Amino acid sequence: MTCENKVVIVTGAGRGIGRAIARTYASEGARVVIAEADNVTGTETESTILSEGGSAFFIQTDVTQPKHIEELIRKTVDRFGTVDILINNAGISGWKSPYDISVDEWDRIINTNLRSVFLCSREAAKIMRDNGGGSIVNIASTRAFMSEPNSEAYAASKGGIVALTHALAASFSPDHIRVNCISPGWIETGDYSMLRSSDHDQHLSGRVGKPEDITKACVYVTAEANDFLNATNIIIDGGMTRKMIYEN
Repeated sequence: MTCENKVVIVTGAGRGIGRAIARTYASEGARVVIAEADNVTGTETESTILSEGGSAFFIQTDVTQPKHIEELIRKTVDRFGTVDILINNAGISGWKSPYDISVDEWDRIINTNLRSVFLCSREAAKIMRDNGGGSIVNIASTRAFMSEPNSEAYAASKGGIVALTHALAASFSPDHIRVNCISPGWIETGDYSMLRSSDHDQHLSGRVGKPEDITKACVYVTAEANDFLNATNIIIDGGMTRKMIYEN
């Protein structure tokens, strides 16, 4: 297995893409730490991985709280001795007119999606630095590059993640810590069978994405054999952002 005995932290691993990432790393032999604010979904992910024969450890973590992030890293090291891989996946969305969004609403999205990436990366890197290096993957979005109305806070947070990725890579590279970014497009985490043909047709690949499309990329990017990948953003969207669509 490519991740045998690696210690992997996945933030926002209670559902959706985060849960799929955690399960995939566990299936590859990693020891997975589930960092999730919701006690119910975090416990469910832990139980699922354990039932599948994997190694999982749930730590309730609100990534908007710096002390929670510090505790996450401390408890991980206490349990497993190190941190090899960090997947910064935790995030929330919110659509509200720029005329109406409050400062508190703006800050909640930015602190959850962007500030947490910096703080988690910094704390994990302190451990990686002392243990020979590691790999960090930040989950951004194609919404860093294209938008719908009323998505300013979310777009700003995801665009910030892309920029933060190459900045952290520059700072951490002397310590043999790679930092990369994955920007998913439309990844369906609900009932895939309910999607319409018109949904799939928006993609050059002919289908809407699945969480597994992102999890496989994470494993690839963090593999030691792929150590030339650094400071890179990989768009995984089935070609949706490159397909020209004209209304009839």
